[in-house]
This record gives sequence, C-alpha cells and structure tokens, in this order.
Amino acid sequence: MNVLQGIAAALTPLGLLWTVLLIGVATFLHELAHYALARRQGVAVHSFSVGMGPVLFRRQWRGTEWRLSLLPIGGYVEIDGMAPEEDGQGGYRQPTRGFAGLPAWGRVAILLAGPLTNLLLAIALMTVTFTAQGVPAPDRARIEEVVAGSTAQRLGLRAGDVITAIDGQDIPDTTRVGGREVAGWEGVRDVLTRAGPHTFTVVSGGQTRDVRFDWTPTVNGERQLLGIRYGPDVQATSAPAAFVRAWQVTGEAVPQVLRSFGELFARFLTLNLSRDENVSGPIGTAEIVSRAATVSPWALVQVAILLNLSLAFFNLLPIPGLDGGRILLVLVGSLRGRPLTFSQEQAINLAGFAFVMMLMLFVVVRDVSRFF
Repeated sequence: MNVLQGIAAALTPLGLLWTVLLIGVATFLHELAHYALARRQGVAVHSFSVGMGPVLFRRQWRGTEWRLSLLPIGGYVEIDGMAPEEDGQGGYRQPTRGFAGLPAWGRVAILLAGPLTNLLLAIALMTVTFTAQGVPAPDRARIEEVVAGSTAQRLGLRAGDVITAIDGQDIPDTTRVGGREVAGWEGVRDVLTRAGPHTFTVVSGGQTRDVRFDWTPTVNGERQLLGIRYGPDVQATSAPAAFVRAWQVTGEAVPQVLRSFGELFARFLTLNLSRDENVSGPIGTAEIVSRAATVSPWALVQVAILLNLSLAFFNLLPIPGLDGGRILLVLVGSLRGRPLTFSQEQAINLAGFAFVMMLMLFVVVRDVSRFF
C-alpha cells in the first residue's frame, strides 16, 4: 500500500464532508463575530469570505462583498483600517481610520470576538450534551461492550457494569497514564499493563461484587486483551448544572491544551515527526471525524466541541498574525502611549505569519509521514 492508498483508506467521503462542515461552521462563526463587532462600532468591512483561494461567487450586501471561495479551509474578513494603506507614492502607511481609529478596548473587542464565539459555542454544545446524555464521572468506568469469548466474558463482566475501584483502591478523579494526567477511569488501561493478581470492584444493578483475576500483559511477545470496551460512567443532570459543568470542563482543559501546544512547538523546533496523540493535523482530524460519523451524531458533537475549543485557544496564543498576537500588539501600543510604527508592526506580523505557516506545514508533514 502506497502513501496515497494509506491516506484514502484512513478517510471516508462522509467523514470528509463532515470535516468540511464542522470546520466550516466553526470558522464562519469565528469570522462573523469579528464582522459583527466591527460593524457594531461603525467600522466598515470590505469583504467576508467563506473559504479561501479563488472566489467562486460574490455579492454586494450592506456595504460588504460576500464571497464563496474555492478552498473550504477557513475564511476571512477584510476590516477597514486593519491592513496598511497605500500612501500614493508607491509605498504603504499606517491607517488612521476604521479599526485603527478605534480606542484600544474597541480593537481588542473585535479581535477577541472570534475566539470567544468558538469558546461559547463549545460550552453550549457541552451543555446540550451533558443535559441529554449526562455528565461523565471521572472516577467510574462503565463497561460498554464485552467481546464474546474473551477473558472478560469468562470472568462474568457484562456491558453496563461500572468499575468503581481497582485493587481495593477507589478510582481517583485523575491519574497519570503514559506520563499524562488523565481522568481516573482511564487507569483501567494502565493496570492491564502490569502482571499479577488484580481486582475490579464492580457495581451492577445496585449490587457490588469483586472480580479477581491473574493477568499477564504479554504472551510470547503478543499483547493480551481483556476484551472490554469502556468509558466514563455518566450521571443524569439538569440543564443549569450541565451549564456549570461545561464551564468547569473548559477551565480544566486549559492546562492540557496549553501543554499540548507547548509539546507541538517543541517538536516543531526539534523537527520531531513522531506521532503525538494530543495534536492532529488535517488528515488526522478528518480520520477522527470519519470514525465519529460511523458511531453516532453525539460523537460528531464531541468532535465539534474539540474543534471549537482548539480554534479558540490557538487563536488566543500571543503569536503575531493570530488574534492573540494582534491583541498583544494593541496592548503594547496602549501601554507605550502610541501604536507601533508601520515598519515595526509589519515586521512582527510577517515573522508571526511565517512561523504559523511553517508550523502548519510541519503538522501536515507529520500527519502524512505516518503513512510511509
């Protein structure tokens, strides 16, 4: 199987369609928020594009040219006064009208609107999910499936059983697996890497029982499987409680997301192409969406939550060229009492844009390299 065949096998037409839709909606709402905050403050928006590259369709409406572009990878808005303008002598100068003429808080509001919209959308989707399906309990692992003829079936484990303790110790809210801090229920996987006698304390139908077994992780170099598919147990909750929990989950995700970005930057600087489960490129993302599309609509909602959180947090990083970098430049200019000069801002944004482009190229190359 060559590289193209490997990529084709990892993706599905339905998965690709859902990938375009999920990323397209997240990006459209992000850019729409920038547009709305600019217009709210009386700043003109020259164009609004859904997609990138060559323009397929355009229409003028309310002072803005609305475009549909060829490549379904993002979008953009051209806000008056955000880009340098021609000085009439073949050069460029810093604009003084539109976006540039707003006070610092007005410019920050426009820049912050996009990431904040993605963040609020993720929280809204989490609230709906928790209300409909319950809140995941990090300290309880629910067995969702038992493989026929497996060791788990011989031990009497059944779908619907809930594991509350391992080897006599209650499952904690968090644990470390493979050097990462994860929800406690994921510790089931870790215990199966250790040989010896083990005990699962299981709750089923209101009854508690201990399931004891001797475990050997590998036999003749072949990894052994217990034969269960599991996930966090869920507890029914009200919409207000689900909303509060969604905010808590978002706050808990911040350190993990920042750590993942930090690891990505470290890998980029050292040109480490080894696979990282915490960050996926376009092919990896489409592959995840392809799998989710075959599971359930709720699985696609989970992917949409992750995409919006990632888009929000990434854009808030203080890297020139991103919303967070632009906010940083506005704040620096405000503290200095005067904005940066055109040449200073142009050099900083160019360096930031080049860094982001190289980072994206690195992610794509790493994504493809696993098929070689």
